[in-house]
Amino acid sequence: MSNTNILLESGTNELEIVEFYLEEPTPSGKNYVGYYGVNVAKVLEIIRLPRVTEMPQTPHPCVLGTFNLRDKVVPLVDLALWLGKDKGANDSDKVVVTEFNRVVSAFRVSGVTRIHRLSWEQIEPPSIQVQIYSANSVTGVVQLDKRVVFILDMEKIVAELNPGLALKELDAEVFVERRKTLPDKDMVFKALIADDSTTIRRMIGSSLEKAGFEVTRTINGRIAWDQLMEWKAAAAAGEQPITDFVHILVSDIEMPAMDGHSLTRKVKEDPVLKKLPVILFSSLITDSLRHKGEAVGADDQISKPEMLQLAERARALAWERLATEA
Repeated sequence: MSNTNILLESGTNELEIVEFYLEEPTPSGKNYVGYYGVNVAKVLEIIRLPRVTEMPQTPHPCVLGTFNLRDKVVPLVDLALWLGKDKGANDSDKVVVTEFNRVVSAFRVSGVTRIHRLSWEQIEPPSIQVQIYSANSVTGVVQLDKRVVFILDMEKIVAELNPGLALKELDAEVFVERRKTLPDKDMVFKALIADDSTTIRRMIGSSLEKAGFEVTRTINGRIAWDQLMEWKAAAAAGEQPITDFVHILVSDIEMPAMDGHSLTRKVKEDPVLKKLPVILFSSLITDSLRHKGEAVGADDQISKPEMLQLAERARALAWERLATEA
């Protein structure tokens, strides 16, 4: 299976996941099989186990080395080792090659089953117990064909192996110096955030607050939409503009219940909210997937972890919106 090349219409609240599995020996001699998934949009291709070149030093024993993929040197991560599983090597293992946050990585797995088309409403957030047992490496849980499939947080794995790729809070001093030259330097804007990751939601919120925003945080697109409807009703009741309540929406794409593309489409189709600037801030912002955000009317799309760019664009778009109404 190479280059999945599967396209979904933007804003339908659907996704496709590649389901794969890891086999783990048990004391009884039988293998326990765990099932996992990753968004097809992050998968470049699935290949046979390549010849790997060991590295002089690795950040973690799960990094087996590197291999050459069409003149690109790609690190290979043994996913079972990362998850703390006792898995033996097998020449029939497969490799899932991914790209997100503009980084190409590869993960060794026992095998790949199939692709599933799902609604985000089918995916449940992991329980506290699942988060603990998975070292917070699971972002969602879905039941398929009478088995439980865990959606893995590949970004977290890659960021922990390479801290330079991790999301970091905005350096307030750097932004303060830049802000002094902006026409909106004295404005306090109001931002609504939608992101299902507690850590990322906190970091985005804190960074935007340092950039001069009042921030409302929500955990998925559906709750963000409900909040917008509440503000819309309050604005109508008080005969106020919606900008008295919110100036900009910053949303992740991958979220249970309602994803960022669906949320953006609903905003842009609403007669009152359609002028609200929307920034999609996601690891899925790549050249090949940017058309999805454009199709639903996103005002900008920024790849994690570009936090400074997010803060600057958020203020610029909020200011432009106010200027058009002045």
